[in-house]
Amino acid sequence: MPSSVPQSVDASLTRAAIFLVVTINPGEANERVVRDLCADLSSLVRGVGFRNLHGYLSCVTGFGSAAWDRLFGAPRPRDLHPFREIRGVHLAVATPGDMLFHIRARSMDLCFELATHIASRLAGAVTTVDEVHGFNYFDDRDLIGFVDGTENPAGQAALDATLIGSEDPAFAGGSYVVVQKYLHDLAGWNALPIEEQENIIGRHKLSDIEQRDALKKPYAHNVLTSIEEDGEQLQILRDNMPFGDVGKGEFGTYFIGYAKTPRRIEKMLENMFIGNPPGTYDHLLDFSRAVTGTLFFVPTTTFLDDVTNPAPAPTSTAAPKAD
Repeated sequence: MPSSVPQSVDASLTRAAIFLVVTINPGEANERVVRDLCADLSSLVRGVGFRNLHGYLSCVTGFGSAAWDRLFGAPRPRDLHPFREIRGVHLAVATPGDMLFHIRARSMDLCFELATHIASRLAGAVTTVDEVHGFNYFDDRDLIGFVDGTENPAGQAALDATLIGSEDPAFAGGSYVVVQKYLHDLAGWNALPIEEQENIIGRHKLSDIEQRDALKKPYAHNVLTSIEEDGEQLQILRDNMPFGDVGKGEFGTYFIGYAKTPRRIEKMLENMFIGNPPGTYDHLLDFSRAVTGTLFFVPTTTFLDDVTNPAPAPTSTAAPKAD
């Protein structure tokens, strides 16, 4: 029996992305619409992507805990659960989300075209709770001026970090993803001396070179987001993107992290918001506020291609019993 084909969680970083989070409206009819789309997603991506063969269009689709039960029932992924808010000096909020569409391409036109087809297919069946259009900012920098994603694993290491294996055989090739939208206080951040910005991030701003370990502050972002277990670094794959609305004065980062178990991402967030040890929280959070937080499971492409709607219950034709 051929192996299941994973979704493209390890797709190359792109210059454009759309992050679309929706909830499924009540009713079996709406669930049927969603399942129909799941079975057609591969075809939609191929059809839109064919308009620019060098555009590297991809779409990763994930499902929240409650949505999984509604759409697919048992069995369910072993570690799938709702995102749990984290309360420390700052708050990592938990917000609604039944489905995530992470659409990536070299240009926004491809992302936008695919998003419009998905929205058209789901019209009336879902409610959009968040839509963010991300863009590449110069040399892969965030709006705070630092390069983002420097420590991402690549190649086989990325697959090892993100894809489920024998620990959950029924869902091998799947992945977990956490998304959070962060809004930045750029005025406050830009008022800091560059040296203090570098201490908060743990890197030199211009060169992107890490500070030496002996000089890193315990509250540095790259200290608290480095997770180890039994001496082994536990990696995740990030594909964060800047976004903004100049008219609204809204500037931020859309965090998206993939891993073979959500515990890796949860531990990283606990370190950031609570501290390791507690109290030594990530000082970047003094200038960057999480306004969303949702956890999804990413099944394989094979799983989605094979999704079918259950047959309607048979209608009884028996004559009514006499009184």
